[in-house]
Amino acid sequence: MSLSEMMGRHEGTKKGSSSAGRAAMWLLLPPLLVLVVLKTDFLPQVARFRETRFMKDTDEMVHTVPYTGFDNARWQQDPHDPEAVKDYNQQNQILATNGPKDSSSINSDMEAAVSKLTCNFSNPHSDICTMEGDLRIHGKSATVYVVAASTHRPENSTFIVRPYTRKWEQETMSRIREVTMRSLPLAFSFIIPPKCTVRHDVPAVVFSTGGCGGNFFHAMSDLIVPLYITSREYNGRVQFLITDYQPQWVAKFRPILSALSMYPVIDFDADTAVRCFPSAHVGLESHNKMLGIDPSLSRHGYTMMGFRDFLRYVFSLQRPWVEPISRSAGQQKPRLVMVLRRHSRELTNEAETITAMEDLGFEVVAARPEDVSDMGHFAGVVNSCDVMVGVHGAGLTNMVFLPHNGTVVQIVPWGDMKWACWYDFGEPVPGMGLRYVEYEVTAEETSLKEKYPRDHPVFTDPQSIHRQGKAWATFLNGQNVTLDIDRFRAVMHQVFQSITTE
Repeated sequence: MSLSEMMGRHEGTKKGSSSAGRAAMWLLLPPLLVLVVLKTDFLPQVARFRETRFMKDTDEMVHTVPYTGFDNARWQQDPHDPEAVKDYNQQNQILATNGPKDSSSINSDMEAAVSKLTCNFSNPHSDICTMEGDLRIHGKSATVYVVAASTHRPENSTFIVRPYTRKWEQETMSRIREVTMRSLPLAFSFIIPPKCTVRHDVPAVVFSTGGCGGNFFHAMSDLIVPLYITSREYNGRVQFLITDYQPQWVAKFRPILSALSMYPVIDFDADTAVRCFPSAHVGLESHNKMLGIDPSLSRHGYTMMGFRDFLRYVFSLQRPWVEPISRSAGQQKPRLVMVLRRHSRELTNEAETITAMEDLGFEVVAARPEDVSDMGHFAGVVNSCDVMVGVHGAGLTNMVFLPHNGTVVQIVPWGDMKWACWYDFGEPVPGMGLRYVEYEVTAEETSLKEKYPRDHPVFTDPQSIHRQGKAWATFLNGQNVTLDIDRFRAVMHQVFQSITTE
């Protein structure tokens, strides 16, 4: 017999015979309540909810207020300006963006719209959860509550995602904060979601900058391209929440972030607000490519050429295409930017190499590490060039700023590195609308010949070094390159011929 049936019978008994019945029923109530607690795991949930220290529950409604007065231009100049952030928070203490005054779904689970939560854990690069409906996000506890979810299943109501796109690398992913999605049922739940303190009328995207974003290649491949795939469709009306927040990363990529979202990014880990969103992505879409987009996997058919057009817009780059240059006297020379490294994979004869390129007819721009630190400025330099040359490394990622039909020449270090180098910078090139040329360093051109005898596995069996897990230390961080000028000149002569006309 259910508790409600017992109560119904109790209320239906005659007054004269109710004393014994009431006594028996109240004796049964404590065991039944204990059973409810044990079966629903109510006590631990309540304890965990209290531990998050959300604001005290009141009956006061959270009202919508108009979004006015935020100085977005000031934030774009400096997203860490305390006054700009303070202004944003004050203007939007209750609401970050415009929206109707409807607080029913905030404070009443019974009246909340039906929500949905879907997670995809099959992508080898990233896990991603998408959700819509009554969503309540609390950054400080890294928890997303999906209230009144039609997709709720008691046996599978909690999902955990580390929102970064290198999930095959355990060491990298160990640095990424976990975000928990809690799906709550349509009917009554013993887990009481926190009340909203801020309500947004735009989608949210939650991702981490705690991986390898300090490296320009990884920043673009692991974060910026996936962020573009995930958020471009919203035309700026999307809110970014960043966990493992890196201020230097946000500052460097501020122009791109501002072009994808018209709102200041939120430091997810430090955010004590409970934010309501109509929909959200936790994690970024990745198409299992380095620096790549697969149009067949993109909901809106995005391409890497489109992404590069987007970058051209962001940085006001002037050249969309490389036009053939006449080799006749008086015409402008084709420009070649040579990305130069220091400490490892350095060109030890870079001056001689530059002279040889100039003798072929190129106007050479030497780009040393100090020259590429300002991304906006260097994007303009690269866009003014027809060809980019460099030894394998993150600097080649700047090829995203070349005009369409430009040429990338990758110098592949010694050590059976051809496939790995092609995978990072060769495979993405056709999708970008660029041309790819490869120059493989020989045993005579590597500084490793000064460290190891010629009968060492470094020369006789480079793959054995790979199998030992020493390829990075030996072939990437452990060698410099002295180009065979005549051999390299022959390759670059073909490049010169391909981009010029009689």
